[in-house]
Amino acid sequence: MHPPYLRERAIQLHAAGVPFSEIHRRLGLSRNTVGGWLYGKRAARIKIDKRCPRCDRPPRAMDDPRAYAYLLGQYLGDGHLLTTQRVPLLTVTCDMRYPGLIHEVSYAMEACGARTAGFQERTGCVAVRAHWTHWPCLFPQHGPGVKHIRKIELAGWQQEVADVHVVRFLRGLFHSDGSRFANRVVVNGRRYAYPRYTFVNKSTDIMALCGRALDLRAIAWRMARPDTLSVARREAVARLDQFVGPKW
Repeated sequence: MHPPYLRERAIQLHAAGVPFSEIHRRLGLSRNTVGGWLYGKRAARIKIDKRCPRCDRPPRAMDDPRAYAYLLGQYLGDGHLLTTQRVPLLTVTCDMRYPGLIHEVSYAMEACGARTAGFQERTGCVAVRAHWTHWPCLFPQHGPGVKHIRKIELAGWQQEVADVHVVRFLRGLFHSDGSRFANRVVVNGRRYAYPRYTFVNKSTDIMALCGRALDLRAIAWRMARPDTLSVARREAVARLDQFVGPKW
């Protein structure tokens, strides 16, 4: 067991922007130990059924549909599926300032079927990565090129999961391409600040999916720009705060 102060120091260095490789060298600890503290990497507590729910005949329900709804939102925003190698690789790029978000993405990958999720640190971000043969079954939207230049349409079963677990789907979307910040305005010479959410994505298809999900929760929204959806009404922001909130 390592002294608690080492874990606290690792988190402080990470928050200050010190690279992961420098942190474990500076503290004289293994990469696995520091990675577990920062990103929540852990051994699976239960044996996960590795069969693909879509490949079963007939297809069965998702083992953890809430985790899938969240991961689907993340994939549509900052995810990428590489299928050109032997085993497909799913990657979700996360801002390194939010270790809680990184942990949530890695948990969702493992809950959906991956044996384990790994982490690749880049400048200012962390790529959460997991190999699994059946990722293409769960994300049939994958294809060549960026998402906004091709059609993005959910399969019937995906839309059903996103609708039933719309809270988790919205959380994934806003954790990827969304933000919550204080909007500052000047009215009649007086300065005001109020919380506001935005969701920014160049794909009109993905933007429509976000709007549909907000409508299901009766959360008011509007298009501020062609690629920016805004949630600014006080009651609407309060609704999103219940299950999204600031990134951490």
